[in-house]
Amino acid sequence: MDTKRCFANRFDDYQGSLLAGQCEEAVAPLVTATIERILQELPPLGGDAEARGATAGASGCQGGLYGGVAGVAYMLYHVSQSPLFSTARERYLRSAKRLIDACARAEEWGEPDADTRAAFLLGGAGVYAVATLVYHALGRSDYVQPLGKFRALCAVCAPVSFLECGSDELFVGRAGYLCAALVLKQKLSQEVLTPAQIKSICQAILDSGKQYAIKKRKPFPLMYSYYGTEYLGAAHGLSSILQMLLSYHEHLKPSDRELVWQSVDFLMEQEQNCNWPPELGETIERENELVHWCHGAPGIAYLFAKAYLVSKKPQYLDTCIRCGELTWQKGLLKKGPGICHGVAGSAYVFLLLYRLTGNSKYIYRAQSLFPVNLIKVEHLLYTRQHCFK
Repeated sequence: MDTKRCFANRFDDYQGSLLAGQCEEAVAPLVTATIERILQELPPLGGDAEARGATAGASGCQGGLYGGVAGVAYMLYHVSQSPLFSTARERYLRSAKRLIDACARAEEWGEPDADTRAAFLLGGAGVYAVATLVYHALGRSDYVQPLGKFRALCAVCAPVSFLECGSDELFVGRAGYLCAALVLKQKLSQEVLTPAQIKSICQAILDSGKQYAIKKRKPFPLMYSYYGTEYLGAAHGLSSILQMLLSYHEHLKPSDRELVWQSVDFLMEQEQNCNWPPELGETIERENELVHWCHGAPGIAYLFAKAYLVSKKPQYLDTCIRCGELTWQKGLLKKGPGICHGVAGSAYVFLLLYRLTGNSKYIYRAQSLFPVNLIKVEHLLYTRQHCFK
């Protein structure tokens, strides 16, 4: 057992019953209290006049959905959609609008990084996507304005090499842009990109991957790099790029679909003891391996879940289950409660497996790994179809 990156898991495994004391009545006050604390600790954000000055308030809007107040706005939107918090719905949405408006002003009037204009998790695409969702939830017809700005970014990321660091990964690249479009489609119940736009982005991803694989003489058809590193994990690597291509597989030519499946199978073959190294070609050191959403089995599980849902082939579900077994062993991460490299990222794997299998063992494991009860709320809020349509 790795004692450096995770705590030893001393929980008993599932014996036929869920953990007691995790009912809605017990959980909701914890969520409400956490939200209030977050809102109290937010940095000051400049108003319209200030933001149109130099960059007043822009510093408080940095970080995008991943590490900034745009992520808080999305959290407020997300919670507002649950009947558990219906009495606070309007207040949460108004707060979300105030925050996301400030982020949008920073994008338009500040000096945003040109490399993050089309970024989902770290930049403009995520800001405009959340603004669209918040405005739509408030019943505002002008939600089409941020939606139009989101759509316009399609042209930014369509060129094969639009980013020097790597144009295809999840945080700033094309996979992230497609992921944002998928979220908008689910929440708005409408396709937000035209078929031609979707095909152009998918084709750019495919062309980029083919060119790199040929240039580097890879024995498989699609590969990518980010800042010169051939990552495999969900944060910057091959797995999330392939997941997004599978999410839009109906827009791909049959020959290109075959290349995607060949690459999925190649990645499955890179498994080492139920895990994957951060970079292609590395050998995992068991005493120091990464079992995080960003690098390793907890994030790569989502690719194989999607592969199973599209193909119905049992080997992909079996691989996803093995990811879960390793996460149960090494998922109590010392880095904290977060998603990227924390305990919540591990617990989400079990919510994923529960939706795939219906086995209550995975709800029990999620409860155990994230025992502050908030995981119960995520189960209630996070719909079965999220990320899979």
